[in-house]
Amino acid sequence: MTHHFETVDVFTDRRFGGNPLAVFPDAQGLTAEEMQSLSAELNLSETVFVLPPADPANTARMRIFNRTAEMPFAGHPSIGTAYILARHGNAETEMRFEVPAGLVRVTVTRNAEGEPTGGRLIAPRPLATRETVAPEAIAACLGLTPADIRTAAHAPLAMSVGVEFFAVEVAPDALARCVPDIAAFRAALQPWMDGRLSLFTYTRSGEKIRARMFAPLAGTIEDAATGSASAALGALLLSLDGSDRAAFAVTQGVEMGRPSLLQVEAERTGEGIIASVGGNCVPMFEGKISR
Repeated sequence: MTHHFETVDVFTDRRFGGNPLAVFPDAQGLTAEEMQSLSAELNLSETVFVLPPADPANTARMRIFNRTAEMPFAGHPSIGTAYILARHGNAETEMRFEVPAGLVRVTVTRNAEGEPTGGRLIAPRPLATRETVAPEAIAACLGLTPADIRTAAHAPLAMSVGVEFFAVEVAPDALARCVPDIAAFRAALQPWMDGRLSLFTYTRSGEKIRARMFAPLAGTIEDAATGSASAALGALLLSLDGSDRAAFAVTQGVEMGRPSLLQVEAERTGEGIIASVGGNCVPMFEGKISR
């Protein structure tokens, strides 16, 4: 049995930018153990395995794995998968993906010739927040001092629109100085975190955000573009600002040499604050593995 895969750079309009993603468009026949092993072998922040949907009204079921575990939801994998399926001929304006966190809806963007260029997803869940973490512990994780952590808007806290990250605002000059300390990450891990401590570190200037994301305990020392965290941050900032809707341009991956641009929108609804994130994609490689 042979399984084909493709890679794509997400949240960029040029090769070798954005966040690389591998997608197996037809993963039927692969076990969960094989999916995890393939994800670790490919060594990207996430790999997607596309399966038939449980509900035929939806486009597909996605299983998303990072290097060490399956993810309930992730941003650039959702957009990258929709882009690849569109390149394979799927003409749906909005694709609907089943993931453990719920249903992810992705609108495919196209150019004047009708060719897919990227997409915009709506997160599967409204904003949820929970515990905060002491700035001193977060500073140690990032190789910073407590004075570098900004707490006027919010303390470092857990946020989620389908998968959890910690929002950490830092001084503008501190962002480039972040260096993750794996021992400090392990020391900061608490039982209620369920083994996950992913820090979405950012600075804000109005509607412009510069960000970096560190999740070394999951095998991602730094991520080039984190759509699920950017969407959650947009929703969090809207909740703090008190308006009905907001839009942000998030730049990430600069320090990695993989500049990424994520366009985030958030809106108050009867179900809570719902966030979306969009961006472009660029195809890269194709491959196969035989069993």
